[in-house]
Amino acid sequence: MKLNIAVLPGDGIGPEVTAQAVKVLKAIAMEFNHVFTFDYGLVGQSAIDKTGGALPEETIALCEKADAILFGAIGDAKYNNDPLAKIRPEQGLLGLRKTLDLFADVRPVIAYEDILDKSSLKKKQIKDTNILIYRELAGGIYFGDKTFSDDGNTASDICKYSRFEIERIAHLAFEAAKTRKNKLTLVDKANVLASSKLWRKVVQDMEPQYPDVTVNYMYIDKAAMELAINPRQFDVILTENMFGDILSELAGVIVGSIGLLASASFGENKAMFQPIHGAYNKDENKGIANPIAAILSAAMLLDHFELFDEASLVREGVNKSLKLHITTPDLNTKYEHITTIKVGDFIEDFINNPDETNLNFTNIHLGQSTII
Repeated sequence: MKLNIAVLPGDGIGPEVTAQAVKVLKAIAMEFNHVFTFDYGLVGQSAIDKTGGALPEETIALCEKADAILFGAIGDAKYNNDPLAKIRPEQGLLGLRKTLDLFADVRPVIAYEDILDKSSLKKKQIKDTNILIYRELAGGIYFGDKTFSDDGNTASDICKYSRFEIERIAHLAFEAAKTRKNKLTLVDKANVLASSKLWRKVVQDMEPQYPDVTVNYMYIDKAAMELAINPRQFDVILTENMFGDILSELAGVIVGSIGLLASASFGENKAMFQPIHGAYNKDENKGIANPIAAILSAAMLLDHFELFDEASLVREGVNKSLKLHITTPDLNTKYEHITTIKVGDFIEDFINNPDETNLNFTNIHLGQSTII
């Protein structure tokens, strides 16, 4: 297969983790005789620095002609204390989602057996957790009308949704539930918010179309608590933009590190793949950023093009890295000096040599001598 992939490394640790995802995709292409080409573009603070805008027209054109988009991370800590900045790095990501109409964000949450002890939650609570979060991505409060009074003392954000916007992502979530445990949970705040009332009404109207799927309705505050107390009860979660953002960040506690959480954003014609974490500028260029979420996002890219054997091999490599503690410091207390690059190298080598699963892998990647 030939794929043209637009690569937007972005800011902070984005370029570091994205480089490892590209490395893994190149290894897959070589092993399976595919042709993947990678064209790079600017977005976020890196784009602001060079062009004055967070989403240059050249980047939009690059993404529009690409088969898929591999995205890194976006943001800059200097904006944390400047909420009124006219141009912000985040505008690049929001603008890309809106321009390409990427309306469905899919975020897998898996508790890996070999690192259950890395979670802040008890093992018995999180063991066997496997959740798929469907977050509406192109509407809601992030894109609603915004006002700020002239005196700076009053502000508002409008959360607006249409039946069409809700239905199109709900259909995807229902279909996903059919392939899993036939369980769907809608998370809303329908006891207070008008937009949530519409979400609930639309999903209720859709239920008869999916008679095999059991739908549960849960308020966002209750869902956040239940996600921490008993995440295994969830299978597919469907929710609006901001609630999905919050819940998927919370899910990082379940798996032990937000550096393990991948995502895929889908539109009618385009798809983008990225780790859910931010730019973490303070960790930039230290070699400690966890690249696994970016690599798992690359696996989701392969899934999207029905390259299932290839995606499975990437995930096997990730599982092996976790089992042998070839991980960055956010997860690793057994070995020192396992860098972002070494994790990528390990998974690349696994793809090239999947049958060599003995401890020589550990020796090689710890820089020790070994006898083969």
